Amino acid sequence: MLQQRTLKSISRAVGVGLHSGQRVELTLRPAPVDTGIVFRRVDLPEPVDIRMTAEAVTDTRLASTVSTGGAKVQTIEHLMSACAGLGIDNLIIDITADEVPILDGSASSFVFLLQSAGIELQKAARKFIRVTRKVEVREGEGANEKWASLAPYHGYKLAFEIDFDHRVVNSTGQRVEFDLGSGSYSRDIARARTFGFTKEVEYMRSKGLALGGGLDNAIVMDDTKVLNAGGLRYDDEFVKHKILDAMGDLYVVGHPLLSAYTAFRSGHGLNNKLLRELMAQKDAWEIVTFDDVKRAPAGFAEVARAW
Repeated sequence: MLQQRTLKSISRAVGVGLHSGQRVELTLRPAPVDTGIVFRRVDLPEPVDIRMTAEAVTDTRLASTVSTGGAKVQTIEHLMSACAGLGIDNLIIDITADEVPILDGSASSFVFLLQSAGIELQKAARKFIRVTRKVEVREGEGANEKWASLAPYHGYKLAFEIDFDHRVVNSTGQRVEFDLGSGSYSRDIARARTFGFTKEVEYMRSKGLALGGGLDNAIVMDDTKVLNAGGLRYDDEFVKHKILDAMGDLYVVGHPLLSAYTAFRSGHGLNNKLLRELMAQKDAWEIVTFDDVKRAPAGFAEVARAW
């Protein structure tokens, strides 16, 4: 049986929110079978749990935000991406502010935290959402067109194309494909950082955003070059970060997907719209488990090693 996974022990981190600039403490805790991934706002007078579902996403401007009632957690996508990449099903995330810490701007720090805690196999079958027919969403026309789709596939692969008219981005790969069964998420995707342009950063800060951003947690570019002393981590780091984001955005659906995701210029909003469209079309998906591990897609039976 392909089993559900949680953590063996507790793992903690302290950082700042990318947009709020607030100090925030994060505690990752093991969780029972069928808990799913739950953010718990422990700084409120009464702790509030926010369980991951497509409908829990209530804001997608600049990041993915989930909420319930008056409680919210912003910028969840990098941590959710790490959970997707390592196959974590059940997790309680205690958080002391309304934004996940940005750490180094990628998912690699979260991968380290999860692997440091160790991954525990649980006595219940892992549940997958298997896409049975293609679902697609589109927005805009002509130069403003963007789209994303999910199609049947025995495994999980993602293909993303970006379209930035910028000298630095144009010199790198603007399209990438990643198959979770044949590649290594930790090696190939997790280290890709979020990115921005100096003129955008200045504008966002004037609006009270990106207050925690800087060269230690993002790729920053002016009109002609990357300003980070170390340059890029991957030749195609920009589009790989979009794959990282998409994996996090899609994992809020509550179970790992068995599907091929393809996107052109998509973002947090369109990714969530795609999930909601999938969930609304009941004949486009089914819940499956694998009693025989050998029948599971390649790469899903392996458990990430502990650090």
